[in-house]
Amino acid sequence: MHVRAKQIILTVLFIVAAVTLAGTGWSEDVKARMRERLPILVDLKARGVVGENNQGFLELLKGQTEKQNVVAAENQDRKTIYAQIAQQTGTDIQVVGQRRAIQIAEKAAPGEWLQDGSGKWRQK
Repeated sequence: MHVRAKQIILTVLFIVAAVTLAGTGWSEDVKARMRERLPILVDLKARGVVGENNQGFLELLKGQTEKQNVVAAENQDRKTIYAQIAQQTGTDIQVVGQRRAIQIAEKAAPGEWLQDGSGKWRQK
């Protein structure tokens, strides 16, 4: 299976797992929006327009402005998901985001930009 296809499958599995964990607290709208944005985000990552920061959110890389509305919408939905997980698990939203950032980094495709724990950006 192609690396990109595996990444998409893993991302969708995370969303499904997170939704299962949070129960009925999430709307179908959030899940649908995230699924719709996924191909755009995969493309933006592959072209180096965005990277994944160490807090579990997308970040436009220096000088980039393409699809900033899509990035902002994705980050807002991620924040909603992280807040629901934090509430369900009795932890802090920041901890949830940082844990998710580690998962994202592990599954990132070669060439994607990631921010390490100290805030430095590197290509995988």
